[in-house]
Amino acid sequence: MAELELDLVLVPVDGSDQSRAAVEYAVAIADHYGAAVHAVYVLGEPTVRGIETGAVDKGKVADDTEAFGQIVRDIASEGDVPLSTSVVQGFSTEIKTLHPGSVVLDTAEELGADFVVVPREPASDTDVLAKAAEYVLLYASQPVLSV
Repeated sequence: MAELELDLVLVPVDGSDQSRAAVEYAVAIADHYGAAVHAVYVLGEPTVRGIETGAVDKGKVADDTEAFGQIVRDIASEGDVPLSTSVVQGFSTEIKTLHPGSVVLDTAEELGADFVVVPREPASDTDVLAKAAEYVLLYASQPVLSV
């Protein structure tokens, strides 16, 4: 049986403990295969709506994503795994077909990801990545590990 050849592992994150665990899995997989990791921070509906209405401070969101980004960088550096990051909106009031799962898969396609690690256990009822996991599991063209 041939071993997988991986260059890039994608891991969507949202700042939750579950997404931190997914990063740990993604880094372990990338380290084993000599691949890089891309962590995409997915902003959920409450955050996006809050930014649009002014109820949520953009600066606070930027600070939160940066703080979690540092956690991700620390995990990646422990495994000596190359890391890149981005932030995307998993919801839009203007684009009705935009869904957390679709932005994860779009990011995977745009970056040419070979493997996706997605958190599945919801941290709360509004957990953006729990909503994305089922979609990603159903429609991903890459292998997916759900943790």
